[in-house]
Amino acid sequence: MLPSSLCAGPIGGRVRRMQKRLIYKLCRMDDWQTAVAAGTFTGSEHDKRDGFIHCSAADQVPGSAARYFPGEDVVLLSIDSGQVADIVKWEENPRGLFPHLYGELPITAVTGVEFVRWNGEDHVLPYLPDA
Repeated sequence: MLPSSLCAGPIGGRVRRMQKRLIYKLCRMDDWQTAVAAGTFTGSEHDKRDGFIHCSAADQVPGSAARYFPGEDVVLLSIDSGQVADIVKWEENPRGLFPHLYGELPITAVTGVEFVRWNGEDHVLPYLPDA
């Protein structure tokens, strides 16, 4: 369970507008702590380098966790896509169609925060609904 202070807040190719549903962001604890203090998540170093905040649909989270955070405990943010509809685009890459945020993520759009533990073989993920 995360401390309540960290739970604040209620590339080319085909692009489509976001339908209202949950999307997810994996990040390191220190990045989330910085976001909570600032009131907005501006992205990880990787996000800033690419010019957008990388997010995932529910079925993409396990692959994203394995690819970008092997061997690490991380934080999983559940995001109300309706609150970021003006900055989200779904874009294709070689692994599928992913939601990308072109702007800062207000922590008020984060509806859930879960600690995701690495158990030595993979990440222990919670149930992830699409909506």
